[in-house]
Amino acid sequence: MNDGVRIEWADLPLPVRSAVESIVGGPVVETSSEAGGYSPGSADRIVTASGRRAFVKAVSSSLNPESPHLHRREARIVNVLPEDLPIPRFLGMHDDGGWVALVFDDVDGRHPRLSGTDRAAVLTALDSISARPLPAQTLAVLPPLADELRQDFQGWERLRSAPYPGLDPWAARNQARLESLSAAAADALSGNRLVHGDLRSDNLLIGSEGKVVLVDWPWAAHGAPWFDALSVLIDARVSDPSCNTETVLQEHAIFAASDPEKVNAVLAGLAGYFVDSARRPPPSGLPTLRAFQRAEGIACLAWLRERLEPAGIR
Repeated sequence: MNDGVRIEWADLPLPVRSAVESIVGGPVVETSSEAGGYSPGSADRIVTASGRRAFVKAVSSSLNPESPHLHRREARIVNVLPEDLPIPRFLGMHDDGGWVALVFDDVDGRHPRLSGTDRAAVLTALDSISARPLPAQTLAVLPPLADELRQDFQGWERLRSAPYPGLDPWAARNQARLESLSAAAADALSGNRLVHGDLRSDNLLIGSEGKVVLVDWPWAAHGAPWFDALSVLIDARVSDPSCNTETVLQEHAIFAASDPEKVNAVLAGLAGYFVDSARRPPPSGLPTLRAFQRAEGIACLAWLRERLEPAGIR
């Protein structure tokens, strides 16, 4: 995975650091910057003089104009999520109009290897989350996943209107079919279950006792319970294109509410979004985002081709 280029704790303005210290209740004496993700902002584990540990992420509009809005959105969302979900406890927020900092309990864990044995633990955790009805106050804050992704899933239409010379040859031959499949993708994800919306290995942690924790929630929505699990399988294929995700898709309980047509539609919609996005210049402060999107698009297209044209009949 290509990581983003981040600032660190020491790069934050003094008023921002002081505000964080007020939230955690003491001066910060130790910091460790975390790699991964695609934000130009900080992502630091901190320790106070009293030994309290926390996790801080902070960003300003000068680094990327959209990132502060995402931090504010995440704060609204985590404030209404059920407290017993496997997510870090939200401790507080600093927002001075320019800088936005979010403070959470620190989670001692590692990122999973989704193409290996960690995948089963992650899918089990997602199955447990998706089995729970959401409280009314949470549903009132979360947007419908179908609405959130409807425009994203129009990538093949954009590629038809503004052709891309570097398009994968198989995708180019099947572009009309892919566009047709994508038209059903958003509605295939309607539902009333909690969806993280941006799930991949760097937004997951596995603790020493094997507990799976989901972090980074700005894209949370309510929708189909299997979307996050499908995202996990796509990320697994990015790491290892040969991993047997199709068997997992067919056998794991979390995919019970899906069907082949819906999965194909969503894979087509995601592929169009990633391919269309990856050809564009990188956003401010996010120089590695397009490489990530390119890899995701390749994985989606490869898996979809396997499903639409099984070996032996291509």
